[in-house]
Amino acid sequence: MENIIKNLCSLSFLTTQNYEQNLHTLLDLVKQTPENSIVVAPEVCLTGYDYDNFEAMYTFAPTATQQIKESSYGKIIALTMLEKRGEDVYNFAKVFKDGEVVYEQAKAKLFKFGDEHKYMTAGDEEDINIFEIDGIKFGLLICFELRFKTFWQKLEGVDIMLVPAWWGALRRENFKTITEALAVINQCYVIASDSLNEECTGQSGIITPFGEIQRNGNKPCLEVPYSPKEIKKMRKYMDVGIG
Repeated sequence: MENIIKNLCSLSFLTTQNYEQNLHTLLDLVKQTPENSIVVAPEVCLTGYDYDNFEAMYTFAPTATQQIKESSYGKIIALTMLEKRGEDVYNFAKVFKDGEVVYEQAKAKLFKFGDEHKYMTAGDEEDINIFEIDGIKFGLLICFELRFKTFWQKLEGVDIMLVPAWWGALRRENFKTITEALAVINQCYVIASDSLNEECTGQSGIITPFGEIQRNGNKPCLEVPYSPKEIKKMRKYMDVGIG
């Protein structure tokens, strides 16, 4: 199928203690993006890691999912949210398109320094794979998963890497370095979205297959044109065996 994506958008905004307000912020930013865009929002951007209200976090997911579905016509939206399945709570990455959730992936590598393993169940590493939407090959890594080189290898050959994150401010340079290296090594676009909250890096941005870097800075939504030709050109120019 002919790909429809023309624009890549990374979001950068504050997550407050008001879940409905956070959802309104997300939907307002999505509305501002052009048609035929892919939009990546920070990890758990609707609730943060609000462990004092743990049940409220995952019970908000159905409401949020329905409203994001309604805003996803003509666009692709990617973010994560906590959701209960059976007796377990997972941090699910969800990809929305045209009123549907077209892809899900539970966070497989939980960040123990942040006590994630005490509240959530890890997803299956085998579920981290290339997936395709409208002829575009995607990979998705959630925050801490960026640090595992085996996942980079599993996702070799993607056109666009999606990275929703809640990355600690103390490791700001790590986040910048890793996201930039990921684009260069895999010769793909990387859309990284990290929260503007004080404990996070605020380093949302988009990196091209050539390694050109744009960070959001003060822009709530950074837009960069998507060019499949740039991917093909880079892989032909610097042939390292990526098809």
